[in-house]
Amino acid sequence: MKAVAIAFGCVVVLGGAAGGWAYWHLESNIRSVDIDKALGDDRPARVDLVAASPSASASASPEPVETGVLNILVLGSDSRSGKANKALGGGDSGGARSDTAMVVHLNADRSEATVVSIPRDTLVERPSCPTESGGTTAVAYNVMFNSAYSVGGPVCAVKTVEHLTGVRMDHFLEIDFAGFAKLVDALGGVDVTTDEDIDDDLSHLHLTAGEHHLGGKRALAFARTRHGVGDGSDLGRIKLQQQLVKSLADGVSGSGLLTDPARLYRVADAATGSLTADTGLDSLSELSGLARSLSGLSSESVKTVMMPVVPAPSDANRVVAEQPGARELWESLR
Repeated sequence: MKAVAIAFGCVVVLGGAAGGWAYWHLESNIRSVDIDKALGDDRPARVDLVAASPSASASASPEPVETGVLNILVLGSDSRSGKANKALGGGDSGGARSDTAMVVHLNADRSEATVVSIPRDTLVERPSCPTESGGTTAVAYNVMFNSAYSVGGPVCAVKTVEHLTGVRMDHFLEIDFAGFAKLVDALGGVDVTTDEDIDDDLSHLHLTAGEHHLGGKRALAFARTRHGVGDGSDLGRIKLQQQLVKSLADGVSGSGLLTDPARLYRVADAATGSLTADTGLDSLSELSGLARSLSGLSSESVKTVMMPVVPAPSDANRVVAEQPGARELWESLR
């Protein structure tokens, strides 16, 4: 979101006809899905939001800003087909997976945020979901959490998260493999620190313990690594992903992009080109408006946690939500 706010600033920097073309191009990059229309009213209650008065922009439309508590489901997936994604290990749209799922909780005054990771190996009850053809999927019990995306895309992923948590997802954002790698490269790389050596032949990541500066391809491998850290489960990968999110946020904030219009545009193009958003966040102005409300939020104010889980009784390679810890966590985000 910070990167897209910079994208909005990019249009201002360019100005005139160039700014108009840049705005059109960056806006057209963003893919959209209408979650609210697909799910209707069969959802947890929405916290009342207050729309702030829009601020005028000389080069683009006003930026509406939602205030109040917000919960945003952020997915990382390999759902988009194409040579770039396939070269990085992504699948085609028929084999889509969402191996990274984070619920981003923003408090009312945007001074703090909590990012809750949901392990993809969590066994859940997957509710019946609407399909694009007008039908519905069957309810499924004791299935992996990430199967929801495979079965019904973003709509089913959102419905499954809401069913699991009892928390309304106010917005949805998805980023793909190639777009993530391109964004990291456009930012000039990202700094990470590892507490142990990482040797994962499946993700092709080999790092010694210590500090490292990673380009896009290796940053993606860092986010996908699981077999080379901890016990080799998804839980170790989540710790790496949470570190990466904070490092990226610092990178966007401290990279001085506004002084380098050409580089700024590359970041803007990468950020918008990697996104699928719900219809409430599918424009530069909407994303930028939300990002502006986060302008004072530093990585130190972002708490990263994982939904409490325990090994599943039916399968030692899977986990289930640990109660009452998981229930208490989700209640705190309502």
